[in-house]
Amino acid sequence: MWIADGWKEYEVLDASGGEKLERWGKYILLRPDPQVIWNTEKKIPEWKCLNAHYHRSNKGGGDWEFFDLPKQWDIHYKDLTFHLQPFSFKHTGLFPEQAANWDWFRAKIEQAKRENPDREIKVLNLFAYTGGATVAAAKGGAAVTHVDASKGMVTWAKDNAASSGLAEAPIRYIVDDCVKFVEREIRRGNFYDAVIMDPPSYGRGPKGEIWKIEESIHDFVALCTKVLKPDPLFFLINSYTTGLQPAVLSYLLGTELVSKFGGKVQSEEIGLPVKCNGLVLPCGASGRWER
Repeated sequence: MWIADGWKEYEVLDASGGEKLERWGKYILLRPDPQVIWNTEKKIPEWKCLNAHYHRSNKGGGDWEFFDLPKQWDIHYKDLTFHLQPFSFKHTGLFPEQAANWDWFRAKIEQAKRENPDREIKVLNLFAYTGGATVAAAKGGAAVTHVDASKGMVTWAKDNAASSGLAEAPIRYIVDDCVKFVEREIRRGNFYDAVIMDPPSYGRGPKGEIWKIEESIHDFVALCTKVLKPDPLFFLINSYTTGLQPAVLSYLLGTELVSKFGGKVQSEEIGLPVKCNGLVLPCGASGRWER
C-alpha cells in the first residue's frame, strides 16, 4: 500500500462506526467512510470537539451539521497551499491520500528536469477537480493542462495554484469533457509527456455527456496513449471505484502502456495512517506506469 504519511496539517485521528474523525488544520471534521466497518471504542476527546459533522442520509446524500467552521480555510502540504470548504456529498475540495501520488510524480518530473534542464515536460491532468495534482506537477517544473467538466472546480484549481505561488506558472485550464478534449488534442497534434487521470465512477460532461467508468475506462486509456509522446515519462490512474482493484489497474496499464512503450507498472491501494491505533485506512487504488 502507498501511504500518504507526509502531512503535518492533516491527519485521521480515529475511525469507528462508519465514520472517520479528521483534523484539517485546526478544525475537526467527522465524515462517513464506507471502509470503516468496525465499531471500536471512541476514546480520544476529539470525538466530542467537532467543528462539523456530515450526516449520511438513508435516502442517499446527506447534510453537514456545523458547530464552528469557517466557510473557507487553508491547509498546506509541504510547499503547496489548498483552499478548503465543505460542500456537497461530504467533500472538502481535497483528497489528502493523493499526496502519496503527488510525491511520486513530482519526483519523476524533477529528476527529468535535472537530467535535461531545457526539456519542457507537458502533463495532462484529466478529471482534474480542484487541482491537487496540477499544483504538485507544476511545482515540480511541468507545464500542465488541467481539464475538468466543472467550471467551478476549474476556478477553485486556479485559486489553489495562485495560493501555492503558481499564478504565473505554465498551467492551461480547460472546462471540457475529458474524452472529447483528448480526441481534439490528438487531431491537433498536441502531445504530452505524462497523463494523470482521476475518473469518477459516474459523471456528466458540460453538455450532458455520460461517463460510466466500468464501460469507458479501457477505451479511454487506449485513447490517451495516442496523446503521449514517443518516450513518455509516466501515466497515473486513480480509482475510488470498488471494482477497479490494483490488479485490474495493472492489467489495464500493462495492456495499453507496456505493449506500446515498454516500461513497468505498479498498482497498489492508497491509504492514510490512523493516529490513535496505528491502522492504515484504505482510500482507493492507484495504478502507475513509468518508462
